[in-house]
Amino acid sequence: MLNILLYLLLDLYKGGLIVNILETKSLKKYYGKDANLVKAVDGIDLSIEEGKFVAIVGSSGSGKTTLLHMMGGLDRPTEGKVFIDNKDIHSMNDESLAIFRRRKVGFVFQSYNLIPVLNVWENITLPIEFDLKTVDNEFIEELMRTLNIYDKKNALPNQLSGGQQQRVAIARALATRPAIVLADEPTGNLDSKTSLEVINLLKQSVRKYHQTLVMITHDEKLAQMADRIVRIEDGKLLNREGESC
Repeated sequence: MLNILLYLLLDLYKGGLIVNILETKSLKKYYGKDANLVKAVDGIDLSIEEGKFVAIVGSSGSGKTTLLHMMGGLDRPTEGKVFIDNKDIHSMNDESLAIFRRRKVGFVFQSYNLIPVLNVWENITLPIEFDLKTVDNEFIEELMRTLNIYDKKNALPNQLSGGQQQRVAIARALATRPAIVLADEPTGNLDSKTSLEVINLLKQSVRKYHQTLVMITHDEKLAQMADRIVRIEDGKLLNREGESC
């Protein structure tokens, strides 16, 4: 008991207790059955600390995108649980989950998913207005300046480069001030130089606004920018020796 108290005091001295913003418990996603059974995600237990940048790395078909989709509530597991901010998200009905996801989780995808007929400002503020909330103009302007796109606020998506479009997508993901940002191969359509620039800006932004970032990538160089690297293969997490755990 004394040892536990000492560890707690040491954590407090270092700046506070470790808080896990996201946890998965025995998470599974299976497709098909019998001889056609595919174990896309096979019993993953993962904890992610609040405020950290975590990269999930794996080969094509390893299950990393399926894992991310279940962590963000875009897909439901066959078995297991996902907790965000201590809430079991898959115990919610579809409507409640959609509202929770919209308010607590920001998504950045490989394809920017911008609305072609809306300008940059309108694309960024769309999730806020969709939630019937008042847009904090000062915050959105600050966010756009951080991502170096404020001078493009009236431009349409087809008037922007790929890197600029992805920065707009990042701003849109951060605009609702989510607890966690999930990015699925966010630089997949960008060249190496632009990729590094975009990830640097994404990392800078989530740190500035005290958010947690989980990024799926196959790029080892980009993964090295994270605070922690998690490796997945054949639907299972790998330990440091490259073995399933």
